[in-house]
Amino acid sequence: MPEDAETGDVLVCIETDRGPWVRALRAAGYRVFGVDPKQAARHREILGSSGAKSDKGDAHALADMVRTRRHQLREVAADSDVAEAVKVVTRAHQTLLWERTRHMLRLRVALRDYFPAALDAYKPLGLTSQAVLRLLVKAPTPATAAKLTIGQISAALKGCRDIGGKAATIQRALRAGHLGQAEPVTAAYAATVRALAAVITTLNEQIKTLEGEVEAHFGRHPDAEVILSQPGLGVVLGARVLAEFGDAPGRYASAKARKNYAGTSPITRQPGKMRTVHARFVHNDRLVDALHLQASCAILHDPHVRAYYDQIRARDVGHNAALRQVGNRLVGILHGCLKTHTPYDRATAWSHRDHDLAA
Repeated sequence: MPEDAETGDVLVCIETDRGPWVRALRAAGYRVFGVDPKQAARHREILGSSGAKSDKGDAHALADMVRTRRHQLREVAADSDVAEAVKVVTRAHQTLLWERTRHMLRLRVALRDYFPAALDAYKPLGLTSQAVLRLLVKAPTPATAAKLTIGQISAALKGCRDIGGKAATIQRALRAGHLGQAEPVTAAYAATVRALAAVITTLNEQIKTLEGEVEAHFGRHPDAEVILSQPGLGVVLGARVLAEFGDAPGRYASAKARKNYAGTSPITRQPGKMRTVHARFVHNDRLVDALHLQASCAILHDPHVRAYYDQIRARDVGHNAALRQVGNRLVGILHGCLKTHTPYDRATAWSHRDHDLAA
């Protein structure tokens, strides 16, 4: 950089729009342009067709891209510190939830192989519930589980509803006849189940702790009230949506830009006279998961959202595809609410569909 140049005159092109490097570059005063890795790969192919790839070649391609196509790129806008903190705790919380699901599936496979009666007995409570985990640690084999008394089972079920009825049902299921394994194999499986139960118990504790952190950090954000007013969003889901969208002003020039980033908007391909519409497969998995859950909850609690979902389903569209379209509509509504900093209002958001709902 020339000695008389200002840092604001320097343009940086990088294959991400957030993270420590981006924040450091912006803090130093540089103008940063984030590009999708797919965009960068396409531009690299324009510069050479040999297929050669190196760090130096990638840097040259990115520099040429920001020099010749700057008008097509979007300058990175940094998220606030509060939004960054929300992202850290929500991603950690969601990662632990995914880890618990993985360990729960491993536990279910192990029980199915040597102790299928446990799956029948504990199915109503769920394998991640503390009551079931306590019973599995206390009696991990069919023989020991069959000897459990109503009192012992009831003690493990402390805090549940209808303890007596559930205890009797569990005892009957544990004493029912099922195919089993040889004693040494059963002992090996029992040790595995104890270890998995201990891991899931620890994950349950840390998930609860992190959920409190998510609530605390999300509650400090100025957009929390607007986000929580949206149909289908509670504290945890709302925090995930905020974290993955970010709060940098100007990052999404329009509702369409936000929908494109969310991965809810379709892609249209029209070679010649043939026109096809496809779902986006390149997207932020965490954001897509949160928006899918939001749409699933919203159709149960908001009549306008439900009417829109039913209208889509009436066109012979599948459930998941309909939820994706509902999510796309909800992202547009969220964008408008955040832009004007006003809470969700059914009459405003669905005014053009009121006559359909009345009909």
